[in-house]
Amino acid sequence: MKKLENKTALVTGSDSGIGLAIALEFAKNGANVIVCYHSKEERAKDAFEEVKSLGGKVKLINLDVSSEKDVEKKLDQVIKEFSGIDILVNNSGVNGSGIPIDEMDTKTFDITIRTNLYGTFFCSRKFIQHRKSEGKPGKIINISSVHEEITAPGNGDYNASKAGIRNLMRTLALEVAPFGINVNNIAPGMILTPMNQKAVDDDKVRKKAEKNIPLGRAGRPEEIGYLALFLASDEADYVTGSTYVMDGGLMINIGQGA
Repeated sequence: MKKLENKTALVTGSDSGIGLAIALEFAKNGANVIVCYHSKEERAKDAFEEVKSLGGKVKLINLDVSSEKDVEKKLDQVIKEFSGIDILVNNSGVNGSGIPIDEMDTKTFDITIRTNLYGTFFCSRKFIQHRKSEGKPGKIINISSVHEEITAPGNGDYNASKAGIRNLMRTLALEVAPFGINVNNIAPGMILTPMNQKAVDDDKVRKKAEKNIPLGRAGRPEEIGYLALFLASDEADYVTGSTYVMDGGLMINIGQGA
C-alpha cells in the first residue's frame, strides 16, 4: 500500500517549485491532491496535468492565501468535494523585498506578512476546525525557511514572516496535539526554484552561493518533497512541534570565521 493511499492533501502554491515537487511526491504515493495557485494560470494548468498523470483525484484551484474570505470559501468547497482534507501543506509565499526596514513602506511589509504568515494562519485555522469537527487526526506541514532562524539585511519582511511561522507552528502543535493533529515546519536553505531564479539561470551566481554550503551544492525541490512525504505519512505520527532544516549544512556554517 502506498504511504498516502486514501488520503487527500491540499498544497498551497503548488504550481511550481517546492509546492509542485511536494504535490508530485504525494500523488506518487497515492494521495488525492488539490493543486493551488495564485496568479500564473497557464503554469498552474501544466502543473495540474503533471500531477494528474500520476493517478488519483486531482483538482486545480485559484487560492489567495492572504485573503481570509477566499481561504474560507475555497477550503469549504474542496472539503465538501473530497469529503475532507487529511493533509495541509502551507507552502505559498513571497520572497523578501530586498529593501532596508527604514526605507520600506507599509504596503510592502504587509504583502509579505499577509501572504507568508497570515496565509499560514488562515489555512491552518480552517483545516484544524475541519479536522476537529470530524473528530479525525491530520497533518500540517509549513514550508518556512532557514530565515525563521537566521537573518539577512534587506530581508526584514521575509525574516519576520518566517520567524512568525516558526512560533505559530510550535503553538499550534501544543494546542492540537490532543486531537491527533501534527504540526511541523520544513526550513529549506538554497533550493533551485523560481524563488532562486538567478541561481537557476546563472552558474556563477549559484556557485558563489554554494561556497557557503558545506555539502557544496544547492538543494533540489524533490528533496523537500521526500521530507514532506515522511511528515505527511503515518510514519511521522509521533513527530510534532519541530522544524526540519534542509539546507546542506548552511545554517551551522554561518558563524565560521567569526
